[in-house]
Amino acid sequence: MALIVQKYGGSSVSDVAAMKRVAQRVVDTHNAGHKVVVVVSAMGDTTDELLDTAAAITDDAPEREMDILLSAGERISMALLSMAVNTLGVPAAAYTGAQAGIRTDSHHGRAQIIGMVPERVARTIQDGQVAIVAGFQGASEEENTTTLGRGGSDTTAVALAAALKADVCEIYTDVDGLFSADPRIVPKAHRLRTISQEETLELAAHGAKILHLRAVEFARRYGVPLHVRSSFSEKEGTWISDYPAHPDLEGLVPAAALHDPTEEPMEQPIISGIAHDRSQDKITVTNVMNTPGAAARIFAIVAEAGANIDMIVQNVPVSDPTKANITFTLPEGDARKTLEALEAHRGELGFDELRYNPNIGKLSLVGAGMRTNPGVSARLFAALSEAGINIDLISTSEIRISVVTKLEDLDRAVQAVHTSFGLDATESEAVVYGGTGR
Repeated sequence: MALIVQKYGGSSVSDVAAMKRVAQRVVDTHNAGHKVVVVVSAMGDTTDELLDTAAAITDDAPEREMDILLSAGERISMALLSMAVNTLGVPAAAYTGAQAGIRTDSHHGRAQIIGMVPERVARTIQDGQVAIVAGFQGASEEENTTTLGRGGSDTTAVALAAALKADVCEIYTDVDGLFSADPRIVPKAHRLRTISQEETLELAAHGAKILHLRAVEFARRYGVPLHVRSSFSEKEGTWISDYPAHPDLEGLVPAAALHDPTEEPMEQPIISGIAHDRSQDKITVTNVMNTPGAAARIFAIVAEAGANIDMIVQNVPVSDPTKANITFTLPEGDARKTLEALEAHRGELGFDELRYNPNIGKLSLVGAGMRTNPGVSARLFAALSEAGINIDLISTSEIRISVVTKLEDLDRAVQAVHTSFGLDATESEAVVYGGTGR
């Protein structure tokens, strides 16, 4: 018997038929002898519809009330799915994030989980029932409803799996696992049978939408194996783990999917996948004094504005080495407040102008094999050159290379690089069953 946490995204519970299909899968897992905890997202486009309704009333809604509103979608899903499971003869009980013991800080709309006390969930599964939990939400110390941000249901599921010491956390979506690129852009992207949590973390951090970044961080920190698969098919999906197999899995996880991180596989793929991100903007601060502390002050102001910086490049003109241009990228939602904060300190910083460009796209090439294989950068830049795509910014890590291009060139860039590295599938095209990729 294994303890399995299953998470179902919005496309998997989009309507009554989908809800019944998910309920049958949950019941089948329970009847196979496993303990089951289910985390659900809001049905289909419910969250977007709630946002639109709020926007029709006010453009300055209080954050506390917005969290109460947006958490309703997941509560609807958990109640309906519980009814559907009960109808199939398996007892099930639904819980909100607060009832499930998910404790968060007070940052409405982007709350962080600070504690897990899933006592009611644990009692439910010990009693032989299925526990169904609303994803994306928790409760602050002030007992206010909070939400975890878009994709937060993934984080809910992995956090519950860690707290309950689950054997595996299954993430159900509308594609057959993790792919070498977004199948909506690269139809010939191939499914990854296994991938390390380190590589998955890089992909999630740089635009891959299939898993929430904080969910992968939780899984890596607490050793939770992840299994990403489709709720629309019976295909194997993708296993994500850096850890040896748990003895209680009883064959649930293929041995090849869970490996000892101290042992390198004989055939380490050079590139595991390509992520892309079209949700970033670029800001350049021109002609700042090229002196110690100038950049530190700029980024202290950016940090005070609450912006998250991704890539940074400093350029010193040959014509005047006493000055520098500092360019950085950040999420599009952080751009306005960052520009306002920097402009407010123009006199102190002494820059000439702020250049703002929202029309950029980022491509990230990820693979643990980069550590031991030279020539990856050369092949990447050659592929982009042959496609006539210019590079604006470059950043790297030990297993990743990221480049910024014009937004209009991003899709072509992903396709060209995917083909250049031999990642195109030869047998069949990837399928996005629900049309969302989540």
